[in-house]
Order: sequence, then structure tokens, then C-alpha cells
Amino acid sequence: MKGTEHVSMNDKIEIVVADDNDEIRNYFVKVFSRSSDIKVVGEAKNGREATTLACEKKPNIVVMDIEMDNQYDGIHAIRDIKESMPDIKSIVLTIHHEDEYLFQAYMAGAMDYIIKTASVESILKSIRLVHQNKFNIRPEAAERILSELRWLQSERVSLLFTLNAVTKLTNSELEVIKAIYRGGTYSEIANERHVERGTIKTHVNRILKKFEVSRMSEVIRLFEDLNVYEKLDSPHD
Repeated sequence: MKGTEHVSMNDKIEIVVADDNDEIRNYFVKVFSRSSDIKVVGEAKNGREATTLACEKKPNIVVMDIEMDNQYDGIHAIRDIKESMPDIKSIVLTIHHEDEYLFQAYMAGAMDYIIKTASVESILKSIRLVHQNKFNIRPEAAERILSELRWLQSERVSLLFTLNAVTKLTNSELEVIKAIYRGGTYSEIANERHVERGTIKTHVNRILKKFEVSRMSEVIRLFEDLNVYEKLDSPHD
């Protein structure tokens, strides 16, 4: 490769390649091995093997597929390597830049990603940039990451608000929410609880005020969207 003819063995970028597909792994091993400034020091078929090799070989970079033994195998391995061996950098192997797991990979510690069908030139460029500590978030990945962060922030605010409102519910109000969720009408709930229908309406009005909404359907939908119904099955103190 141009500009790498006089690279000594000690200056080579040492790499571990992890992918459970033998053909893909062998392809990347060949790509890296043909470059005079890169040396493959290990191959792994899953995250556990990659982490073990990283510990043994102390490579500069681990090139890691995400889905191996399971859908998060590579992400877990990237996180483990980052936590125990922070000097070792990780690059994700993926099929396309819209991979739904890229956000988790970056959060786990990955510095870049390589599209498996990318040109050899772009693959080697990624390796060299990461080796130079140049954190590379491409525009398409950055857009997805920002979108994920906005969604997480929005969900966090909604969840905190909902949980705060739940803590203000009385036992009776909580039971009314459960009954409405199960499809009960005000009259049916009143009969079950041996109270007047007006009492149930009073509970509902108080619930609506606590959740700052105008309809019980909004409370029900909020609980469904945030998956907090399991909390309603536990005793409310």
C-alpha cells in the first residue's frame, strides 16, 4: 500500500477479527494481511473468544461482528473489552449503516463501523483512523444516534413523570385504573367495589388531575407505551 512500504513489524497495527461466518472472517483476514501496515494476530467466532484473544494478544483493534452467539454478542464483548482493556479499540462489522444495533455498539465503546461489502480502501481507512484515535461518527450514524438519544430522553421524562404520578395514587385509585384497563365500566367497577357510581367518577377525576390528562384512555395508553402495567400487579403502599 502507498505510504506503508517501510513499516516495521513493531509498527504494524495488530488486529483481532471476530465473525461467526467463516467466509466473511477469512475475507477480512486476507484484506488486512495484504496491507503492509496491518497484522492479524487472532481470529474469533464469538464474543467470548474475541474477549479472550484481546486479553491474550493485546491487539490495537478488535474488528467485531455484532450478531454471533446471540444478537448482542458483539456488543457485550465490545463493552467487556472497553471496561477491562480500555487501550484496545473496537470497530463494528455490519451489513449496512442502518443497522439497528449501531447505537448500542457506539454506547458500548465502538469507535467506528465497517460495512461488510465496503471497498478495501474504505475498510483500511477506517482501521487507520481508529488506530490514530480519530473517533469517527459518520453523518448517517450520527443522525441515528441523535434520534436514539432524543427518544431515550423523551421516554425518560415520560417515565419519570408517570412513576411520580403513580406514587401519588391512593389504593382505591390504583384499583380503579386496573379495573378500567381490564375493560370494566364505571357501573361494573362500582358494583364490584360496593360503592356508588359517583364515587368511581370522583376517583377518575382525581386520577386525571394527577396525570394531567383529560381522558382515562390517555392514562391507559401512557401505561401501555411505557410498559409499567407490571407495577400495577404489585401491592401499592
